[in-house]
Amino acid sequence: MSEPTPEVYERGRGMDAHNQVMRDIRSEKEETYDPHEPTRVWLDEDNTPDGVRQSLTIILNTGGCRWARAGGCTMCGYVAESVEGGTVPHEALMDQIQVCLDHESENADEPAPLIKIYTSGSFLDEREVPAETRAAIAATFSSRERIVVESLPDFVSREKLADFTDHGLETDVAVGLETATDRIRHDCVNKYFDFDDFIAASEEADAAGAGIKAYLLMKPPFLTEREAVEDMISSVRRCAEYAHTVSMNPCNVQRYTMVDELFFQGGYRPPWLWSVAEVLERTAGTDAIVVSDPVGHGSDRGPHNCGECDDRVQRAIKDFDLRQDPSVFDQVSCDCEATWRAVLDEEAAYAMPLAR
Repeated sequence: MSEPTPEVYERGRGMDAHNQVMRDIRSEKEETYDPHEPTRVWLDEDNTPDGVRQSLTIILNTGGCRWARAGGCTMCGYVAESVEGGTVPHEALMDQIQVCLDHESENADEPAPLIKIYTSGSFLDEREVPAETRAAIAATFSSRERIVVESLPDFVSREKLADFTDHGLETDVAVGLETATDRIRHDCVNKYFDFDDFIAASEEADAAGAGIKAYLLMKPPFLTEREAVEDMISSVRRCAEYAHTVSMNPCNVQRYTMVDELFFQGGYRPPWLWSVAEVLERTAGTDAIVVSDPVGHGSDRGPHNCGECDDRVQRAIKDFDLRQDPSVFDQVSCDCEATWRAVLDEEAAYAMPLAR
């Protein structure tokens, strides 16, 4: 990537420009959402430091990420699914938790040992989830084995995490770092904090007896396929010093985002699934659990290859997540690998994407 001049960061450019564009895009949203219903809930299996565990994943419907309301990240459309007004009361949030517990009891033989709670913002931001609600949720799941809560680094404190660790819960903070490269996080993702802030959050979590799960973004806008792959490999390796698990999320095209605008105009292609496999293979020896869960795989708006091999490669990725064995990728192949390799070699920043 070329280096920007200082003038790029003047008011009206840089993050200010990103934020203004995204506020305009999100103003087009017309949908409304019920504060008593979670955004999503599902059961799955996850690799943890204690082995593979059944998980209950909860996406709480809050008033939305504080940063997203200012404009936010170029790829994130989750704030468009949040409740209007910027806040959801304690009673409504607990109603959402009950809906999730009902879903679990109807679809699982026994309670899941792993609970993952996301808000598409920061669970530890008390503007999104009040302290009263955080304590009540901790008590609700106190008999489980492990809990993961999502937060930006700013809101991570040992006092907040004590609500969970005091119950004897193994506790992890999922931080949407996106990349270990500050320039890419600022200019491509439009996320305001630095890698040093992530390190500080990991130290705060460690002091509370909690762990860190780093979330990375595979191929934010404005990167070539090769740049995206190399950035993920270096980011995984850097994160492994501070996080026991690194989850690499291939970018998908969400509504009401800058990525959506670029995609509509032919200026963005989600990453190839081959790129996801490449990163997982090349970081398999890293001192961390490295996983990936491509959302919308095989669709034009999600990570995809040619359409013929997408499901096979996705299954290999899921298999790798659970077994951490890179040999699973030796079992999948397709003629489109040649196209993908040509894209890696030939795609240039001024002519992206080279192939759809």
